[in-house]
Amino acid sequence: MSTPVSHTPAPTEDTGLGTGLKSRHLTLMGLGMAVGAGLFLGVGAGIRAAGPAIIVAYAIAGLVVVAVMRMLGEMAAARPSSGSFATYGRQAFGPWAGFMLGWLYWFLLTMVGGAEITGASAIMSGWFGVPPWIPALVMVTIFAIINLSQVKGFGEFEYWFAMIKIVVIVGFLLIGTALVLGLLPASGFVGFDNVRESGFAPNGIAGIAAGLLAVAFAFGGIEVVTIAAAESANPAKAVKNAVNSIIWRIAIFYIGSVILIILILPFASIHGADTAADSPFTQVLGMANIPGAAGFMEAVIVLALLSAFNAQIYGTSRMAYQMATQGDAPRWLGKVSAQAVPTNAVIVSVVFAFAAVALQWWNPPGLLEFLMNAVGGCLIVTWVFIVLSYVRLHPQIVAEGKGDLITLRGSSWVPWVTLAALIGLTVLMLLDASTRGQIFAVLALSAVLIALSFLTRAGSASRRGNDLS
Repeated sequence: MSTPVSHTPAPTEDTGLGTGLKSRHLTLMGLGMAVGAGLFLGVGAGIRAAGPAIIVAYAIAGLVVVAVMRMLGEMAAARPSSGSFATYGRQAFGPWAGFMLGWLYWFLLTMVGGAEITGASAIMSGWFGVPPWIPALVMVTIFAIINLSQVKGFGEFEYWFAMIKIVVIVGFLLIGTALVLGLLPASGFVGFDNVRESGFAPNGIAGIAAGLLAVAFAFGGIEVVTIAAAESANPAKAVKNAVNSIIWRIAIFYIGSVILIILILPFASIHGADTAADSPFTQVLGMANIPGAAGFMEAVIVLALLSAFNAQIYGTSRMAYQMATQGDAPRWLGKVSAQAVPTNAVIVSVVFAFAAVALQWWNPPGLLEFLMNAVGGCLIVTWVFIVLSYVRLHPQIVAEGKGDLITLRGSSWVPWVTLAALIGLTVLMLLDASTRGQIFAVLALSAVLIALSFLTRAGSASRRGNDLS
C-alpha cells in the first residue's frame, strides 16, 4: 500500500450542498436500500441452499456488514463527505483509489437501479395493460423531479416510502408469530416440526457456503447513508444515530423474517422466487388466509424496487458531484442549483438510469452478463477498501480527537478479522462456477478505472502546464 499523495483534512467546511436531511431520513434511507426485493424474492434461494442453517449464513454476512458500517460510520462522523468511502480511499491511498471507488460505486448503483426499475415497470405494465417502457418513463420522470427538488423533500419522500415497507415487515412478523404459536384459526401450533423434518443443515457445510453466497450482499446499499450524511445539519450526530439504529433494525427484520419462514414452511416447499406469487412471504400470508396475498406482495415488491431506485439516483448524483469537486469527473457535474442540489449530476444519473433500462431490454449477447457480474463483485471491492481505509485513517481520526463520535470496539483486531472474512467470501466465489465471473469482471473493471485515473491525472497536469507556459 503506497503512501497517499495527500491527506484531506477533516471536512467541516461548506460542501455546497443542502443540509435538510435528518437522522430519521438517513435511517429509513438505509433501511429502504437494504430491505428490498432481494429479501422478498431472494430469501427462498438462500433457504433452499442451506436449509434452516441459512441463519448461520445471515449471521456471518450480518456481522461482516455491521463491522464495515461501524468503520465507515466512524470515518463519516469524523470527516463527513458526499463522496463517503471514495473520499476516504483518496485520503488513505491517493487519487487513484478515490477515482476507482467513486466510479465503481456509481456504476454499481446505476446498473442495479436499471435492473430494479425494469422489474418494477414489468409488473406495473401488467397492472395497466401498457408496454413496460410507459411506467418506466413515468416513474423515472417523477423521481427526477423529486431529486431535483430540495434535499429535504427527497428525504421525506424516501422516509415514507421506506416506512411502508417497514410496516409490512412488522405485520408479517406478527402474523408469522401467530401462525407458529397456533393463535390463528387456520393454523395449529407449528413449533420446530419443519426444522426437525429437514434437519438444521440438510445440505451440510457446502449448503451453508452456497447459502452464504446467496445472501452475502443482502445488506448492500446501506452505504448510501454515509453519502447522505454530508447533507444533514449535524453530520456526525446524524450518521451516528443512523448507523446504530440501522444495524439492529435490519437484523430484526431479516433474521426475524427468515426464522419465521423456516419454522412455518416445509423445507420442500421453499424455492427461489421469480414472481410475487412464488415468494415465501406470499406463501406464509396465504397460510394465514389473508385474501389477495399475492397481489399485496406484488405491490410491496414494486414499492421496494421503486424506493431503492429513488435512493440510487440520489447516491449516484452525489457521488458524481463529489468526484467533480475532486477533479475525477467533468467540472460541470459539480454545479449546484439555487436549492443546493447538484442539478447536472442528477440529470446525468437519470439519463444513465434510462440507458441501463434500455440495456436490460436490448440485452446484447455477453455484454449485460459481464456488466451484471461486475456489479456482483463491486460491493466486495468497496467493503475491502472501506476496511483498508479505516486501518490507515483511524489513527489520524483518534489524533484529531474525533475517534469517540462512533467507536468501533476492538479497533485493533476487528478490521483484520473482517478483511479475512471478505477474502474468504471471495475464495468461495472463485470456487463456485456461478459466481466466479463476478470476481473476474470486477477485477477487469477496477483495472480499467485505475488506468483511467492515472491518464486523467496526467492529462490534467499537462493542461495545467500549458496554461502556465
